[in-house]
Amino acid sequence: MSSAAHFVNIAAYKFVTLDKLEDLRPQYQALCNELGLKGTVLLTPEGINMFVSGTRAHIDDYLAWVRSDARLHDLEWKESFSAEQSHKRMLVKIKQEIITMRMPLIKPELGRAPSVDPKTLKRWLDAGHDDEGVPVVMMETRNAFEVDVGTFTNTLDYRIDKFTEFPEVAAAHKDELAGKTVVTFCTGGIRCEKAAIHMKEIGYERVYQLDGGILKYFEEVGGDHYTGDCFVFDYRTALNPKLEPTETVQCFACRAVVTPRQQLSPAYVYEVSCPHCVGADSHAGAAGVARDSAAG
Repeated sequence: MSSAAHFVNIAAYKFVTLDKLEDLRPQYQALCNELGLKGTVLLTPEGINMFVSGTRAHIDDYLAWVRSDARLHDLEWKESFSAEQSHKRMLVKIKQEIITMRMPLIKPELGRAPSVDPKTLKRWLDAGHDDEGVPVVMMETRNAFEVDVGTFTNTLDYRIDKFTEFPEVAAAHKDELAGKTVVTFCTGGIRCEKAAIHMKEIGYERVYQLDGGILKYFEEVGGDHYTGDCFVFDYRTALNPKLEPTETVQCFACRAVVTPRQQLSPAYVYEVSCPHCVGADSHAGAAGVARDSAAG
């Protein structure tokens, strides 16, 4: 961590049954406010999802408190570092799902789909096949605007606009992926975990989730077999394979991702407009997401 990187940013989730969320929410909000943390915590009946930023000492205090809950004693998290806090405010929300899929029969806490760790995945991608000699195919579970910032080389990208579209896409392409090992991936592991479970349920024979998502892959492996950066749901917009913020930004007006090259356009006016919302092919709805969402 560089001397300028004063803040620790943690991304974490766990699928586990949580109840009495109305009682839990003010406890989280009060502690986060007391510790000066910024970010988002989502509390749901199926588990918890969080992206929180603060000083090292305060993050450590927060994690110790979270893990004192027996249901979350084994919570794991990913870390990155920045000169500023990654979010501007602290929100603790109650939702029905950690990540909306609208498939109520999927309960990841009852059993995860098989997972592959980043180092093993790199070895598979180096070889072009898994340990049994079966060809490996990477499958995106993220939205199209996120994929455009960066993704694995030669990945399957079905250009979905929201995660609720994934089940239909997975079913439509099942037959053509027979005889392949499919690895689903996303930013931090949440979407690809749900996706892989659904794919197993509809008959995919060989499907894995990338454990910890792209951010964990960057942390343990770097950028091998990956092109570009990784979109994140905070003010940094995108991280490179060294988990450092990049010059990519998100348009204040339409929320589209704006690359450094696009920022040179006369249409890019800070906090006013960008080439996407000024141009004919507006992406105004494509990135209609709030910065204060937790990573998935």
